Amino acid sequence: MYQHHNWQGALLDYPVSKVVCVGSNYAKHIKEMGSATPEEPVLFIKPETALCDLRQPLVLPEGLGSVHHEVELAVLIGSTLRQATEEHVLKGIAGYGVALDLTLRDLQAKMKKAGQPWEKAKGFDNACPISGFIPAAEFHGDPQNTSLSLKINGEVRQQGTTADMIHRIVPLIAYMSRFFTLKAGDVILTGTPEGVGRCTAVTSWRSASTAWRSLPACCKRYLPPFGRQNLHRRARLVIRCTLNWQRRTLR
Repeated sequence: MYQHHNWQGALLDYPVSKVVCVGSNYAKHIKEMGSATPEEPVLFIKPETALCDLRQPLVLPEGLGSVHHEVELAVLIGSTLRQATEEHVLKGIAGYGVALDLTLRDLQAKMKKAGQPWEKAKGFDNACPISGFIPAAEFHGDPQNTSLSLKINGEVRQQGTTADMIHRIVPLIAYMSRFFTLKAGDVILTGTPEGVGRCTAVTSWRSASTAWRSLPACCKRYLPPFGRQNLHRRARLVIRCTLNWQRRTLR
């Protein structure tokens, strides 16, 4: 069962709850998806059962079409936010991490075409692999100017900076709190840069930061839904997600 933990692996005293996400928050990603830029943030929710630890194995859903990766900055909420001001939001952020918004892309396309919500394509079990969190007090630098990247077998597939967000982190969370009460332990996903793509049946994830310090090495193995036998015969992809940060020196 998933539990929130810090970048060193120590468990955090926050309950596991919902994941509130925003879609279409990077202009280049909007362009690659052939979508229009929304006037207001496009919000959707993943249930707590979507959360999973990057260090644990995962089985992809069976018979539901292609699964795409979307690397995102994740924000851990540390106190209740309801109709919050930006000042309250800043005080309510407990930490930052990196997450994958896994998406059943074929299913999402059908739902978009039918004008239906995305939850089935976004909120399935284990649809949100997530790293440990860097406490906000230790995050030296600007979360709104932090680079994100995702590599597959050493090849960069996604690379961007949070500076390119259309809806910035703090105003976005304040906006979310107008519609959903955010509680301690909730996670916010802030959107993905361009370069999203398909995951294969057997995939190994590594999540790490690449600046001053590193998050513990975490591997995510995606196993084919038809069973674990004969895995040695199938190609294995190594996917590395990075969130650049520096640790603040506490006095």
